[in-house]
Amino acid sequence: MTYGKIKIWLQVLILILAVPVFNSCKDKEEELVGNWEKMSDFDGIPRSDAVGFAIGSKGYLGTGYTGEYRLADFWEYDPIRNTWTQKAEFPGVARNAAVGFGTSTRGYIGTGFDGKNKYNDFYEYDPVQNTWTQKADFAGSARYGAVAMAINNKGYIGTGYDSNYLKDFWQYDPDTDTWTQKTSIGGAKRRDAAAFVINNKGYIVTGIDNGEYLKDFWEYDPGTDIWNKKRQIANTTNEAFDDKYSTIIGIGKVGFSIGGKGYLATGGQTTGSEVWEYNPATDLWEQKTSFEGSIRTDAVGFAIDNRGYVTTGKSGTYYFDDIWAFDPNAKYNETD
Repeated sequence: MTYGKIKIWLQVLILILAVPVFNSCKDKEEELVGNWEKMSDFDGIPRSDAVGFAIGSKGYLGTGYTGEYRLADFWEYDPIRNTWTQKAEFPGVARNAAVGFGTSTRGYIGTGFDGKNKYNDFYEYDPVQNTWTQKADFAGSARYGAVAMAINNKGYIGTGYDSNYLKDFWQYDPDTDTWTQKTSIGGAKRRDAAAFVINNKGYIVTGIDNGEYLKDFWEYDPGTDIWNKKRQIANTTNEAFDDKYSTIIGIGKVGFSIGGKGYLATGGQTTGSEVWEYNPATDLWEQKTSFEGSIRTDAVGFAIDNRGYVTTGKSGTYYFDDIWAFDPNAKYNETD
């Protein structure tokens, strides 16, 4: 064998030996934190575009779309017993793309779409009495695809679509059953955004405006009625912190908060399974273990204690009824 051939074979051997070492390092670098556990399936009809929120230690889910018709049923999830119980039916028109939020003692549902009409009616749910009461109509225009959140036992609804994209923002006071218009969200109008609350501040992120997936991200301080612009959720700088921000933008995502951090799961520019964690102390996002159920959009999410829950949603013409619990700090366990 000539010297030239020996040299070539040595180079090939070095490359072959180097490949597993390189892949091992890459796998270690890409290992993500967080664990998903499949819970007892939702007892109701599979659906998308439902409303979900928590009141105290229980989760609630209602309304939505099956692909054929809208729903008005309403359900309670007990994470301790891992069981679902059907509750008093939502008294408004069956609908999807409504919004809801839970205070410490009550739940609320309003807005939405029935396939022809948009709504601005608003209802309160009492979990102790298992009763609904119609309250003062949402003071903004009838719409769907809005966002809602509760801060200090007051409700907030904003953005959405009423035949135009919107950015208005309204506060609801349960004690007086009144609405007050607050400062509109900074930046773009939007529908199908996500929201979460951390340390008594609200956050609105993602969404779409006239065909454009939005990159801006906003923090709302109810004490000052001021919106603070945060770092964008895409790779828009020459710095390294946003190099991997490739799947945060989109629509149909669910938002919830656990332990002083915010989370976005599922949804996306089509459907997805990516999960992102937001740290308000650093204004940075970190990718967590991907959602382990089927990829989907238009699911619902809520948080109880130290776990987040994601359920329902759709992928194409397939609608889901599974529910998954997420521990953001646990090591990934592929067997649960």
